[in-house]
Parts: sequence; structure tokens; C-alpha cells
Amino acid sequence: MTDRQRGSEDYTNRARSGDAETHEPHVHARSATLDERRGGRGQTSEPTDDDPAPLAIEIAGLVKHFGETKAVDGIDLQVPAGGIYGLLGPNGAGKTTVIRMLATLLQPDAGTARVFGDDVATAGDAVRERVSLTGQFASVDEDLTGRENLVLLARLLGYSRAGARERATELLDAFGLTEAATRQVKTYSGGMRRRLDIAASIVVTPELLFLDEPTTGLDPRNRNQVWDIIRALVANGTTVLLTTQYLDEADQLADRIAVIDEGRIIAEGTPGELKASVGSGVLSVRLRDPARREAARDVLQPVLDAPVVRESDPAALSARVTDSGRVTRAFEALSHSSIEVSEFTLGQPSLDEFFLTVTDRSGRAEAAAADGSEGSGSAEGAGNAESAATTRTVATADRVENRSGNRPASDSKRRSQ
Repeated sequence: MTDRQRGSEDYTNRARSGDAETHEPHVHARSATLDERRGGRGQTSEPTDDDPAPLAIEIAGLVKHFGETKAVDGIDLQVPAGGIYGLLGPNGAGKTTVIRMLATLLQPDAGTARVFGDDVATAGDAVRERVSLTGQFASVDEDLTGRENLVLLARLLGYSRAGARERATELLDAFGLTEAATRQVKTYSGGMRRRLDIAASIVVTPELLFLDEPTTGLDPRNRNQVWDIIRALVANGTTVLLTTQYLDEADQLADRIAVIDEGRIIAEGTPGELKASVGSGVLSVRLRDPARREAARDVLQPVLDAPVVRESDPAALSARVTDSGRVTRAFEALSHSSIEVSEFTLGQPSLDEFFLTVTDRSGRAEAAAADGSEGSGSAEGAGNAESAATTRTVATADRVENRSGNRPASDSKRRSQ
């Protein structure tokens, strides 16, 4: 019995045991053993208590030019194996270029990039054995049926005829496409095409899967289905590098996030760390009597020591606060003024607010100029310049506060432009 046949049998046994009844798709992750896929190359040892987790991706000084444009400008990045790593950035920031270099579709102009220890520039064949890429647009053949697409890819990847049909059936079932299996892909909805495209990427399950904006254009239901598929892949051992412009998607899925802009990494950390780096929370207040809003605003501003913004709701106000103790005093002041509050929230800044802060290019330039002028000719200034690289999110918080109108933290489902 081949590894692929054993893998299909494992999947079938799980389905028979009742796992298939859950809502999360079962994406089988064993089409070859890990040792066979690695072939003894790169990082093969398991992490110990004394050793850090193995790296799926290790990038140092990566550069790529397109003519006079430097699309990627000296990126350094380390992505641990296992889990989901998010790569965020505005349009044209360099996200897709980074992925194409890691997938060996582009050659770097300078620097190094390794995938599980294999250099993308000198060991391309070894890298390609271990990765798969799902791009921004579906790559399946629209004139073929869903089943024909998967069988064709399985045959190209070395499955026997019977094994290819079995693997196609398994994936169609896992991705909820069984009923549409005999229809031409041109008749599929956008969500169905996206699911088929991801299924095609894991005919032979990769150790590292690049997902480049996988849910662009999908409705909320189909987005959630794709999210479940991604989580199932990771649960079965695949590492995922995800690029997206949907900030709630990164917040929901990614264990860690790097933000890239103008070809550089400008921030990195967990979603919680990045949101906390904005340095303040948002207080939203809804009054029982909308007619008292101006009076409430006059009471709140001096107590909170921050601008209080009128929201579109005629009874609502919001403000960015850095000291939670002021919130208590603010409500006491409202009570003394006989202004009743019907509801309020105090939340962490959203990932949207962090993103707007850190990608505010004019604000970064002003902060860098200020740091340079303050630190010229002194060792202290050099230290300030170095620390500015890790605190640039705070340096432009006031600018973003004005641009965002102190949006409440719950407003976290806009697509970054």
C-alpha cells in the first residue's frame, strides 16, 4: 500500500468514526511522511525545551527591483513552523512579491530566503517539493469539472489513476463540493471556485502553504468556510503564510503578523501586541437623552483630557483614553451633572486603527525627522533613533486619531485600502 493510499484510508477511517459530522472541514495532511518530504535536508529535528521552534521561513536582507522601483527593500523575517503567519500591507507594499520569491517564482536581487532550511535561490527544486501557492485569482481550468481538475492535478503529481480519483473524491467531500463535482468550474460561485482552488493546492499536502488574499470578493458565509479550511490545514501540520487586506481576517486567523509598507517590514508581533502598541483604548458612550450630548461633551473633555468626538448616532460620543482611571472620574462627573448614560464600551484599539497608524507614511516621515533633529550629534540621539524604529506606531497616533475620528474599537471590519 502506498503512502497516498494509506493517507486516504486514514481520512476515511476518521470520517467513519464520526469526525466528518463536524462543521470544520477535514483536510487530510498525510500524502507522504515528513522525513520523505524533507529528504534529510534543512531543519529536521524536533524542538526541545532548550531549543527554539524550527523555522518555516527565514529571510535576511531580501531585496527585489523592478526597473527603478525597489519593490522589496531589505526585509528580515522569521516565521516559526506550525501556525498561521499574517503579512499585511497597503496595495503595492510588496506582499505578493515576497511570496513569489519564497515560492521560487522570482529570483531575489539580494539577500537570502530559506524555506525549512532550503535556499530559494540555490535549492529551488527542494523548496518546491515542500510548498504550495494559492494566488489571488483561481488557477483551475474553468472548462473542466471540479473532479476533472483535481484528478488531472493528482495525476501530474504522481498518483495512480485509482489513487487520483480517490484523492479527488476525498477533497471534494472535505471542501463541500461533492454535489458540484461533475459541473464545469465556470458554473461555480466565487466561493466554490476559491474552495476548489485551495483543494487543488493541497492534492499533495504541503508543509508550507502560501495564501495570497484567499477571501477577496467572497461573502461572509464563504469567507468563514475558507477560514475553517485554513484552520483545519494548520491543525493537520501545515504552516500557512497568509496575505490579506481584511484586517478582521488577520485578527481572527494569524498567530503573528508582520506589516510591510514600501518594501520594508515596519511592525511585527501578535495581533494583541500590535493593537496595544497604539497606546490607548476607545471609550464609547451612548446617552439616554440625545439633547444632552453637547453638555456631556463639555463635561467629558476636561476630565478625560482628550478630544471627545460626536458620532453619527445623535446620542453617542467617543474618545481615545490612555488612563482608565479617568474613565471612572468621567462617569462620576456625568452623574453629578445629571446626565444619564444608557450604555458604554471601553475597548482595546482595533487592528484597523493600528494599521492606519503604522502605515501613515507622512506621519512616519515627520516622526523620523523629529527623531533625527533631536538626536543629532549625541549618543542619546542615536538611541532615540533606534527606539523610534520599534515605537513608530505611537509616533503618529495623534495624526490617526484625527483621521479616524476616534472610531470605536468595535468598528473592525473595514477593508484596508
